[in-house]
Amino acid sequence: MPIEATESSSASAGQRTAAIAVPRPGTVAETGLPALYLGDLLVKQLFEQGVLDLHQLSGGAALAGSVVEEVCRFLRDEGRVEVRGQGDGGALRFGLTDRGRASALEALNRDGYSGKAPVTLEQYQQRVEAQALSDVAIRRDTVTEAFADTVIDPALLDQLGPGLHSGRAMFIHGEAGTGKSYIARRLTRLLEGEVLIPHAILVGGKAVRCFDPAVHQAVEATEQDAVLSALYLGQGHDPRFVRCRRPCVVTGGELTMERLEIQYDMATHIHQAPVQLLANNGMLVIDDLGRQRMSPTELFNRWIVPLEERRDFLALSNGYHFSVPFDVALVFSTNLDPLSLADAAFLRRIGYKIRFSPLDREAYRAIWAQQCQAQGLPFEGALVDFVIDELHARYNVPLLACHPRDLLSLALDQLSYRGETTPDRETLNWAWQTYFGDFTDGDAAVHGREGS
Repeated sequence: MPIEATESSSASAGQRTAAIAVPRPGTVAETGLPALYLGDLLVKQLFEQGVLDLHQLSGGAALAGSVVEEVCRFLRDEGRVEVRGQGDGGALRFGLTDRGRASALEALNRDGYSGKAPVTLEQYQQRVEAQALSDVAIRRDTVTEAFADTVIDPALLDQLGPGLHSGRAMFIHGEAGTGKSYIARRLTRLLEGEVLIPHAILVGGKAVRCFDPAVHQAVEATEQDAVLSALYLGQGHDPRFVRCRRPCVVTGGELTMERLEIQYDMATHIHQAPVQLLANNGMLVIDDLGRQRMSPTELFNRWIVPLEERRDFLALSNGYHFSVPFDVALVFSTNLDPLSLADAAFLRRIGYKIRFSPLDREAYRAIWAQQCQAQGLPFEGALVDFVIDELHARYNVPLLACHPRDLLSLALDQLSYRGETTPDRETLNWAWQTYFGDFTDGDAAVHGREGS
């Protein structure tokens, strides 16, 4: 299922310091993980990659060299690994014995995960609580500054800002093309700070993969971080976590009920976190609400407990149940009538219902000017007035935020095809007829798609 990740603003120095405050474990005991589990993790890596030296095992498991040495001693005592000489840098190289290969196959059959060492469920819960959304102070001047380059009604910002500040769910609705999805994604500009996302979480003896590069935007280490890491190998944040910007997960009509639970791949024996767990300490946008492959009632019922208790209840493929924090700014976005999707009782649980409406003339002109600049076209007031007064007015089509971008893109296609550079009324009329076809009948649902 496609999931979209969006940008978030960078953290202040104080927030960055807080984000890397998880100490790097120097012993097996400090990892919180059983030595037997870590032994299985290393033999799986040796089985898949062959002979590895101490540095390679340390990097592959995201564990300090002292921890890997301790685990390798344990594995040698059990007869599962043996020393295969020294590498170029003098580090010992390890390989599997026959017993080790058999144990690796058994371990992979139990749990196919063989990546970076996971963190414990308790460690994950503590980390989510330590970097909670409630710690992000959202003020009106911050909101105004973050949307200074966006054409949006200030009254809408005065609803969206408090909604995000409160941490309560938001229900954004209105006609297609009014910019709901675009604005919802850009709300992550207000979620300042960096968070630590674990590669995986160990639950009931199984690793649940959590970090997803398609969703989480990792923050590159600064030069100072690299120097400190080289000089003080025992310092810095625990590398089992990835330093990321606060996540924003966007999913739409492709969402299924199964994707809201732990996913299990029968072929690889790997568990994958659901979308709401990926979005923890950030935002989850359910776009195109009402167009999913389940009823809105089923979807809403799934969120009742997490919204009220701020905890989510999940289960592994073997039936093992557990709970995790639900620290998510949940945003529903739809162009359908809210009352056709949910009853009044559920809507009361959603603190903020925010309607997006068509634009007024000046806002439409402002977006048109922005799009001209973005697409390298000259802005001519007479042309946008022609579109408003002759096309929108004639066909009774409301002024939607998506129209300037879409019409100008089509006009640019036509100009490029003809070897011309400047749009005129004829080009824009062609773009209009191409865009709307025979559907220009006053029904806003067919007049645009979600966008700017």
